[in-house]
Amino acid sequence: MQWTPPINPKRFHLEKLLAVRGISLDWLNSGDADPHSPANVARYSIARAAEIIPFHYRDAIADSPEVLAWVAELAAEAREAQAARSAPVAAITHGRSLLMLGPTGTGKTHQAYGAIRELALTGIAARWVVTTAADMYAALRPRHGIDSEAEFCRYRDASILLIDDLGAERKPTEFTEEVNFRLINWRYEHHLPTLITSNLVPKEISARLGDRVTSRLIEMCERVVFKGPDRRRGEAA
Repeated sequence: MQWTPPINPKRFHLEKLLAVRGISLDWLNSGDADPHSPANVARYSIARAAEIIPFHYRDAIADSPEVLAWVAELAAEAREAQAARSAPVAAITHGRSLLMLGPTGTGKTHQAYGAIRELALTGIAARWVVTTAADMYAALRPRHGIDSEAEFCRYRDASILLIDDLGAERKPTEFTEEVNFRLINWRYEHHLPTLITSNLVPKEISARLGDRVTSRLIEMCERVVFKGPDRRRGEAA
């Protein structure tokens, strides 16, 4: 972990988030150049989060009780592991996963990126890998000059992984089914926290993702169902 100088909250769209969470900017920018201090880890994580969060979600704030509880649980487990190992930094290594289901436009992706910002602010280190399911499949398709297996391992081994829009393809192929099973099975067996969003309703999951993947998701994930109209259409109107 490298030392990160004090940050400008406006640059990272933190003012509202800090106010909502009751966190002082003085605390966030505190420290004596100690790279292991929670405040420095938070600054470092906030800067890294800004690099992977799309511009549209740059100021996302999670307000789902289930999402906030999941973040708090991961942070608490990381601190317990830090104490047990006498590690200099609390870091995400294992934990439960979260499956967010609901129709298009109900706020799942907003909550997911809000969770990244929320976790960064706790001062817990996490190596996020973020992708949509479609982008992941595209990145993993065999092609000249690309080591698809090495690329797969980047998703497989991420300390914490966000997959947006899993199951969006209308007709799963043998290729997507293999990717889904290998990825979910590995993360299931190694208890690696995974944040998944999907437009599927619960009864559609097995038909779209297959029984083997669905069985593992049911055991490894806390399930949250989002309801309501498409917020994007309302904003456009």
